[in-house]
Amino acid sequence: MAPKKRLQGVDDKLQKLLDAKMDEAPARRRAREAIKEIQLGIDHILFKTPTDGLKIEESYEVNSRGLEIFCKSWLPEASRPKAIVCYCHGYGDTCTFFFEGIARKLASYGYGVFAMDYPGFGLSDGLHCHIPSFDILVDDVIEHYSKVKENPEFHTLPSFLFGQSLGGAVALKVHLKQPRAWNGAILVAPMCKIADDMVPPWALAQILIGVAKFLPTKKLVPQKNLAEAAFKDLKKREMTAYNVIAYKDKPRLQTAVEMLRTTEEIERRLEEVSLPLLILHGEADIVTDPSVSKALHEKASSSDKKLILYMDAYHSLLEGEPDEMIVRVFGDIISWLNEHSEKFTGS
Repeated sequence: MAPKKRLQGVDDKLQKLLDAKMDEAPARRRAREAIKEIQLGIDHILFKTPTDGLKIEESYEVNSRGLEIFCKSWLPEASRPKAIVCYCHGYGDTCTFFFEGIARKLASYGYGVFAMDYPGFGLSDGLHCHIPSFDILVDDVIEHYSKVKENPEFHTLPSFLFGQSLGGAVALKVHLKQPRAWNGAILVAPMCKIADDMVPPWALAQILIGVAKFLPTKKLVPQKNLAEAAFKDLKKREMTAYNVIAYKDKPRLQTAVEMLRTTEEIERRLEEVSLPLLILHGEADIVTDPSVSKALHEKASSSDKKLILYMDAYHSLLEGEPDEMIVRVFGDIISWLNEHSEKFTGS
């Protein structure tokens, strides 16, 4: 394996932490703690939103399965939030890197933003990027966000799901399990179907599904370079290296099987999606299939649904596109949130 390129601002002591095995949460937590100031200083549009006037908190909470879950919130300091936005992150990701900038932007427009790392992801307990059961992961998400929504400060506010990529599948599954609990969902390049180019050939997939029963945590699934496939802007693509606790290895067998099963289930159940929807997808996305976002828009039973396709845009609409596209996508999200928050609060 070629040696990793040293990141700017990283000394020998920090490099040692970053080179450590990240299978378990303590190593990921040490790495993130050591590099977080460097991360926030990189030259990316997302990290240029000032934090003045924002109340930002992070903590660990033990869930009903005894797992320590990392969670974070961003709130406007001087006013009551217009609504709450609960975030579901993507494959291998964390809410502590690029989403930090996204959350600040949303909070600066008056929204209360809440995020968590799923078990096995980011700073939460669990074997790195291992999904033994997608349904149990979704139940963990429901448990955490139900507590947020039950907080007396927020329980009368409209609540929206915000899912990116795999998080889009998580958000849709949350909705299918709680059909009347949410006032809407924003889905950015949702993983309703993994693009054919990213999935192993059928025969190999069947072999991997069989092997997963005996070797669920093995990293055997072939995969293309996700940053290359997801980030259009070359400079921003290089910045993904600073997301040091993101999972960048081959997918674990059981994780891959669970993602395939989940996307097949969602494709079958598109008609059951009944909440207000904003679906955003890059037309040149080769990670998740834009045609299934079109199918979701057509088949969802919701009477309030909007699909925006961005010509020539890749998968990471809010992180990996040229600045002008990121600004445009943000504008579409904020205007939809403003319209739908007012609809439910009557203000």
